[in-house]
Amino acid sequence: MKSLFRELDKVYNLVDKVDGFGSVELLGKVQAGSHNLPIYGFEFGSKDPNAPVYGVFGGVHGLEKIGTELAVYFIYNLCQRLEWNEHLQDLLSKVRIISIPLINPAGMFLGTRSNANGVDLMRNSPTRANGKKLPLLSGQSISNKLPWYAGDEKEMEFESHLLLDFLSEKIKNSPFTITMDLHSGFGIKDRLWFPYAKTFEPFPHYDTATKMRALIDDNIKHHIYQIEPTADSYLIEGDLWDYAFDMHHNENKTSDKVFIPWTLEMGSWMWVKKNPLQVFNVDGLFNPYLNHRFKRVMRRHWRLLDLMLHLCANHKGWNK
Repeated sequence: MKSLFRELDKVYNLVDKVDGFGSVELLGKVQAGSHNLPIYGFEFGSKDPNAPVYGVFGGVHGLEKIGTELAVYFIYNLCQRLEWNEHLQDLLSKVRIISIPLINPAGMFLGTRSNANGVDLMRNSPTRANGKKLPLLSGQSISNKLPWYAGDEKEMEFESHLLLDFLSEKIKNSPFTITMDLHSGFGIKDRLWFPYAKTFEPFPHYDTATKMRALIDDNIKHHIYQIEPTADSYLIEGDLWDYAFDMHHNENKTSDKVFIPWTLEMGSWMWVKKNPLQVFNVDGLFNPYLNHRFKRVMRRHWRLLDLMLHLCANHKGWNK
């Protein structure tokens, strides 16, 4: 099946590739002009409902195509290795992987950061920020004609509901969950963010996130990530991952369940600095144009995604 743009073609290819290794679910469709665009959810690995869960997500912002590309590449590569790698087969018998590689296909088709309603999905939850916010950037309710529009305070967008419903169903019995949400477009550094985005106060699993930061430092020597709470860069009003974390934490206060949502923010200004002509195209502000840089991004961040998978599967060995 061929789609209307390259990234959705790759998701279709992934649907075919995952067959035999896991399951694929059509979670819903969104309207973009005269087209109905699908949103797919993937799941494979352990069948044990109490297994740890590792989630990989991309395409929340339609302009940030590289996030979807990286999510698809990671899942596709896992399936390639599962055909012959007994060690990986054993690992995935102990952990469940979930993914929505393209959460906002309408925005990607239309060439906008927002969805088809002009809403920035990462500003779209009821979560309120506590502290000094940046004008517009932290989220605004003025108009969908301006960027970073949060939408209706009383009703989240279809894509936001879809993501949260998929996530909460898949991780409800998991003792330990790590998610990676893949973005681009902020600064000249690659940032690895953990909660909170809404406040400078530490989130309940801050100590576990700090242990993970140390393990990343130890296991990916000379990495280029600035690892910090999201709020250290700027506060976000309505952050979806803060909302997902708070919902899960409030429902599991009496248990030892851990859920840490991470965000990889690939610093696309670095790509523009190396190829200034990219600034004349909106895609170029968020994605590497040149093929060798695209390949470098895939290689560089694949290692981080793979390490996160192993940390999730082996959480009992380091989170003591």
